[in-house]
Amino acid sequence: MFASHLEPFAELAPLHDRLLFVLRALPQTVQLDLLEDVWFRIAHDDFVPGKGRTVWLASPAPAGNGSRCVVLKAKLADCPEGFAYYVIAHELAHAFLRNGGSDNVLDPEVAADRLASSWGFPKPRYDLGAISPKGR
Repeated sequence: MFASHLEPFAELAPLHDRLLFVLRALPQTVQLDLLEDVWFRIAHDDFVPGKGRTVWLASPAPAGNGSRCVVLKAKLADCPEGFAYYVIAHELAHAFLRNGGSDNVLDPEVAADRLASSWGFPKPRYDLGAISPKGR
């Protein structure tokens, strides 16, 4: 069901597995809404220092539809698992909401956070007081 969307991550096993985990956890209505939309795509941010990146996005269509492209960085394979799940779900929430708000939340970032949380991927909380500057 998700094979074509996971293809760009075939060589990035941890990220591939994390993405698959989040996609499988989404409600079926959300899965279908995204996967049946020709504008939806999940891309790997292939940034190379000194060379740049190539990520193709669809242009907006006259009806207001446009790219629902989620671009994920390879760093999501190396960060803490819970954080990676949250970021992936948050970005998928943006795609589902078409980069807008929801019925009662106008701010797209807050709406994406709330939707990701409702799917079981809340924003991780960190004790910033426990993080000290380098050398201290």
